[in-house]
Amino acid sequence: MTNPDIEIATPEGVFEASAAGPEDGPLVLLLHGFPQTRHTWRELLPALGQAGFRAVAPDQRGYSPRIRPANVSDYAPDRLVADVLDLAAALGADGFHLIGHDWGGQVARLTTAHHSERVLSLSVLSRPHPAAFARSFDLDPQQLSRSAHHERFVRPEATDELRNENFRDLRIGLAAIGIPAPDVDAYLEVLAERSALDAALNWYRAAAQVDGLRTIDCPDVRVPTLYVWGDSDSSVGRVAASLTADHVKGPYTFLEVPGSGHFLTDDGGGPVVIKAVIAHLNPGQRGHGAPSADQGRRPRS
Repeated sequence: MTNPDIEIATPEGVFEASAAGPEDGPLVLLLHGFPQTRHTWRELLPALGQAGFRAVAPDQRGYSPRIRPANVSDYAPDRLVADVLDLAAALGADGFHLIGHDWGGQVARLTTAHHSERVLSLSVLSRPHPAAFARSFDLDPQQLSRSAHHERFVRPEATDELRNENFRDLRIGLAAIGIPAPDVDAYLEVLAERSALDAALNWYRAAAQVDGLRTIDCPDVRVPTLYVWGDSDSSVGRVAASLTADHVKGPYTFLEVPGSGHFLTDDGGGPVVIKAVIAHLNPGQRGHGAPSADQGRRPRS
């Protein structure tokens, strides 16, 4: 992993982040999932910058070493949402675009659902709306097995199991779903310290303690939303992906990527994601009013 382009100080700690684009451009926050890091946005980030946006991709809570609390409760969903608002405030933005994948997609959906007045648009890779995900367990016989890793990861011993033999099982699993070895190395470099991996797994543990997968409270989303799902996703089935439409009340685009799986930015789906996201954020193509260079931003103090 390369050194961070910027460091973002918040009341909770310092996030390491990569950034692209003009500092006065509309802010786009990109939130990664597990076991990925900001490295997952290595192609989308510069594309957004070239399109005139201020794109910022942090290593999230637990992944950034200076915001890595030890308590499971410090990774509860409401705390992760608060991080997004803290990051936006630190970057001088009242309104911002959100992009998320996997757990980052979950946090992006929760942030948007509860703070729609702050979010200009939402783009999510792989992760369905939480309510759709919860409903899918009763409607899709395969979803429980697809999500079995959630139960494995909440166990205290999961940290050491995953670290065994230089992440042997995790490396095999990621390679099997199409993630190139250099990218696996980049992700696991960040998680090499035991405390980092334990913190990353605390996202699963905290969610299980608060709501689990089936009962999490999440209102419908009411901002322009793009949902990109790979039809070979081994974690999220078609039922959960399709049900998400029921929980979006604003303009909605669902894009299915044939042949791609859960890790769209790594398994060949990246160019499709870039094109779709740029079109979604570009007001001329999206059909909504154009954000000015300073829309959603306030002057730096």
